[in-house]
Amino acid sequence: MVDVMGFLACALVIFISGRRLSHYGEMLARMTGLGGAWVGLILMASVTSLPELTTGITSSVFLGSADLAVGDILGSCAFNLGILAMLDAFVPKRQPLLGNASANHIVSAAMGAVLLSMVGLAMVVPGDIEITRWLGVTSLAFIAVYLVSIRLVSLNERNHANTAKQGSAVDPKGSAESLRKVAGKYAIHAVVILGSASMLPRFADRIAEQTGLGRSFIGTFFLAVSTSLPEVAVSITAIRMGAIDMAVGNLIGSNLFNVLILAIDDMFYTRGHILKDAAPSHLISVFSTIIMTAVVICGLSLRLKGKRFLLAWDSAVIFLVYLLNLLLMFRLAD
Repeated sequence: MVDVMGFLACALVIFISGRRLSHYGEMLARMTGLGGAWVGLILMASVTSLPELTTGITSSVFLGSADLAVGDILGSCAFNLGILAMLDAFVPKRQPLLGNASANHIVSAAMGAVLLSMVGLAMVVPGDIEITRWLGVTSLAFIAVYLVSIRLVSLNERNHANTAKQGSAVDPKGSAESLRKVAGKYAIHAVVILGSASMLPRFADRIAEQTGLGRSFIGTFFLAVSTSLPEVAVSITAIRMGAIDMAVGNLIGSNLFNVLILAIDDMFYTRGHILKDAAPSHLISVFSTIIMTAVVICGLSLRLKGKRFLLAWDSAVIFLVYLLNLLLMFRLAD
């Protein structure tokens, strides 16, 4: 019971600080002149993915658990798209979420599918070209493709410079604050998130042992949901303000950044190759997330303008695939 309460307390702190961190992160981007949709996507994605980074490193270094680290990353990717589907219910006037989002997100979604496919191949193909005893070429390939993805997103935004920009979640009063003050508040919330996230794997590991649910399921569900709370906070705030592109861009961009985190986790995991040591059941999350990403691309491409039910067809399919992913992970978790 103590471990569960500790886990929930850390998750709550991450949610609250994640919301403030995203606020000050967006303000920093504007105050330093780093505006632009693609920069916002990269900045917000990296900011809200701080818990995944800290949790992955903690799981790799201190617990030596490939399942917790990989489960957290892949589970977060799936959960981010699950959030995307659920947000569709909060778009007013029966408007579909993806139908009203910018088609520019197609590039980042497609590159996310490419990176996830590479993760799946790395788990299936035996062996790797080793750089060190525990680090292979695969992780460097993830980093290279991530950088290419960012470049493609940048070029796509530049080619569509006349695309209408949506509103920002920044408080208008924030423009009067000095850059130093905003940066200080940003750093405080970042440290709070890093400290709370570093404790999550320890609680999760003990919960896995006590409940017998297994590290792969605990990582895929409990850790993934907890470390994705900043994305939840940012996305809900954005939808309430009508900033659909901020919500969609943050969630899709977070999936890109998550695969980069997986490569970083592998560098800290010295017991072997992290994807080789992780349970094969994680492939379920890989394939499920690729399917959900493909549906996202369809929704962004078709540009539907209305929906009959609470969720548009694309969001309903994404949500059902996410639930199926959880069910299969629960049944096959080890």
